[in-house]
Amino acid sequence: MSLDRIMNEAISPWMREEGPDSDIVLSSRVRLARNLRDYQFPTMLTNEEAEQIIHVFQENFANQKVEPFGGFELLQMNRIQPLQRRVLVEKHLVSPDLVGTEYGACLLSENEQVSIMLNEEDHIRIQCLFPGLQLSEALHSANQIDDWIESQVEYAFDEQVGYITSCPTNIGTGLRASVMIHLPALVLTGQMNRIVQAINQLGLVVRGIYGEGSEVLGNIFQLSNQMTLGKPEEDIVEDLKSVVQQLIQQERTARESIMKSSSIELEDKVYRSYGVLENSRLIESAEAATCLSDVRLGIDLGYIENIPRNILTELMVLTQPGILQQYAGGPLQSDERDYRRAALIRERLRIEQNRAK
Repeated sequence: MSLDRIMNEAISPWMREEGPDSDIVLSSRVRLARNLRDYQFPTMLTNEEAEQIIHVFQENFANQKVEPFGGFELLQMNRIQPLQRRVLVEKHLVSPDLVGTEYGACLLSENEQVSIMLNEEDHIRIQCLFPGLQLSEALHSANQIDDWIESQVEYAFDEQVGYITSCPTNIGTGLRASVMIHLPALVLTGQMNRIVQAINQLGLVVRGIYGEGSEVLGNIFQLSNQMTLGKPEEDIVEDLKSVVQQLIQQERTARESIMKSSSIELEDKVYRSYGVLENSRLIESAEAATCLSDVRLGIDLGYIENIPRNILTELMVLTQPGILQQYAGGPLQSDERDYRRAALIRERLRIEQNRAK
């Protein structure tokens, strides 16, 4: 694995696979927050201490293999270009907070399914990503990586409280589980506001695709737990999974309802969006996300054939500003990005149409 390959291949290998309920759940993620016992929290770390932590991981974990994820490469944020850091965020490999940290770093697995962020809000943040609804599998993998790390370092841990974290909301298990879920029918039927309020009352939170403070694009929501203390990891994951399964059923019911009551209007909406994607010469990221969401719904409902569903997931990533600029070889003005985004989408759809003939 190399940085060039990570930059040049917009789609991570694990994203090319489909998991359970992939028509609605795009991905599952589990993140574990950990801190080293003998160091101050990252907010108080000296530059020298931050470098020491990176050195520990460089010496003990970089270039090591852990199956089935392959080898791990260490990326230091202050040694790569701003555009490359943005690509890492857009691929969901690191957090926006990490790339703004002078001494932030990341150990990234060969298949890009595991990311170990260093010196973000906590010393260590282990992230595991799976396609579809696979929260239990993501937790198992995160625990595997956690055990691997703990075999070489000593965590800050209290027998009564659990893992000690920088933010009180993460103390205990340090676990944050989340899913990326596509809910266009619930949005179209005006149910999402009520659903979000109900979810919040269950101790869960709904955010945009890049987490806290990010906007919702393309009817894609991130649903995650808020409670990390007082429950075993498995129970936290099962509670979230139960709510997600209910959302999946509600989304499918809403899709059936729209097809029965407004089939022509829905088909028109899908094909109008398809026409925009197929013919636009300029398209902004928000409009592209909305149209891609409509077309993905059309594929799921059988209106559009001969275009695989994962192409839309791929295009959601490929058309992000940082990745567009990476492919262009440097910074682009907003109108230049809109032009390249439209051209990329047209070309990708044309390739699939030719394959289907």
